[in-house]
Amino acid sequence: MGWIVLIVLGVFAFGALLLLGLPRSLMSFAGAALMLGAAGYALQARPDLPGAPVEASKKAVPDEPALRELRGAMFGRFTYLDGYFFASDALMRQGDMERAARLMLGGVRASPNDAAMWTWLGFALSEADGRTVSPAAGIAFRRAVALAPRHPGPAFFYGMAHVRAGNFAAALPWWRKALELTPPGSSYRRDLALRVELLRRVVELQKRD
Repeated sequence: MGWIVLIVLGVFAFGALLLLGLPRSLMSFAGAALMLGAAGYALQARPDLPGAPVEASKKAVPDEPALRELRGAMFGRFTYLDGYFFASDALMRQGDMERAARLMLGGVRASPNDAAMWTWLGFALSEADGRTVSPAAGIAFRRAVALAPRHPGPAFFYGMAHVRAGNFAAALPWWRKALELTPPGSSYRRDLALRVELLRRVVELQKRD
C-alpha cells in the first residue's frame, strides 16, 4: 500500500504542477524533486511494518470518593485546603500525577507548617513516581508526621502509599499508629480498624509463603 500511495501522490503532484502552469523550464527541477523524494522513501521507508495505535501519554484513573471522604474526615472540610486538594484530585483523575505533585508543592510553599499539605504532597509524589514510596515522598510524609505527631492523618496516608506500592509489611506499623491516634468517637475509626485487620492478615499470609 505504501508504494501505491507514493505513486498516486506523485501523479497528483505532477498533474497539479501542470494545472498551475509551471513553466516547462522548471519541469525538470520539479521532476527531480519528486524523484528524490521517491528515492528517499525507497531507502528509508518500512511499509512492511504493521501499524500501531498511538496511546496518550497520560491515562485517566478511576475516581476514589472513599479516599477523599476519609481525607476530609481526618483533615477537615470547607477549609483553605480544599482548593489544593480538589485541584490535585482532578489532575490525578486525568492521569497528570506530576502536575498534581507540583500543585501540592506550591501548597507546601504557601503553608510550610501544615501537616495536611505535607501529607498530600507525599501522596501525590508517590503517585507521580509510579506508586512507589520514593525518597521525596518519604521526606514529605515524615515532615507531616513531625509537624503533627498526634494526628492520625499523616501516618495513615504514609501507610496507604506503602500499600499502593505493594509494601504491606511496611504499611502495617503506620496504619496501627494511625488507629492508635484516632479518637474513640471518630467517624472513621471503624474503617481504620477494619483496614488494619485486613492488612494484618495479608502480612501474615505473606510470612507463611
